[in-house]
Amino acid sequence: MPFLPWNEIDTVLLDMDGTLLDLHFDTHFWMEHLPQKVALQNKQSVEQCKATMRKHYDQVSGQIQWYCLDYWAEQLQLDIMAAKREIAHLVSMREDTLPLLDALKQSGRQVALVTNAHPDNLALKLELTQLDAHIDTLISTHEFGVTKESQLLWQRLQHRLGFDPSRTLFVDDSQVILKAAQDFGIKHLLAVENPDSQLPAQRIDAFAATSDYRLLLEDILRERRV
Repeated sequence: MPFLPWNEIDTVLLDMDGTLLDLHFDTHFWMEHLPQKVALQNKQSVEQCKATMRKHYDQVSGQIQWYCLDYWAEQLQLDIMAAKREIAHLVSMREDTLPLLDALKQSGRQVALVTNAHPDNLALKLELTQLDAHIDTLISTHEFGVTKESQLLWQRLQHRLGFDPSRTLFVDDSQVILKAAQDFGIKHLLAVENPDSQLPAQRIDAFAATSDYRLLLEDILRERRV
C-alpha cells in the first residue's frame, strides 16, 4: 500500500481512462474494433490493418493527434464517435473510483479531472458514467492544444487552476505522463498498476503505486481540509 502524506496535499488531479475508468474499452476500441472496421472498409485483412494502424499510432503517440478524434476521422475516413458507440457497453468505472471520489470530496480537497481525451470522447464517457456528478472540474487538454506529456500543458493547467505543485497529487496510469508531471514540479505522484481489467497489472518501480484506491480512504479522511 502506498504511503502518501495527505497532510501535505490540498489539490488532487486525476486522469480518466485507466485511472477512474477501466481502460478495457479504449484498448479494445483502438486495437480490435477500429482495425476491424477499417479492414472491412478498405477490403484488407484485419492483421494487415492492425499492423499499419499500430505504426500510425506510434508515429503520433503522446501528441495531440493521438487523442484527437477529428484527426482519426479524417485519416481513416470513418465516423469515430459512431464506432465508439457501437461498443459503448464496455465503458465502465473502476470499482474503487466512487469511494475515492466521495472520500476526496468529504475531505474538502480541490479535485479536478485532467484528461487527454478529446472533448467528444469525454462527453461520451460522462454520459455513460455520470462522473461529472462526483467531480466539479473536468478538463480536456484539447482546451490547451497540448497533452499532459508536454511541459506547456502543466504551465497552462497551473495558470487555469492555481494549484501549488508542492501540495498537489497527480494520479495517472501512464508512467511517461507521471514523469512529465514530476519534471514540472508536482510533488506527489501515484501510479495505477491495473488500468485495464482484462490485462495483467503493470510493474511500477519509479512511483508510488496502487491497484485499489480503497486502501487510501482512511488516510484521506483522517487528514481533512475542512
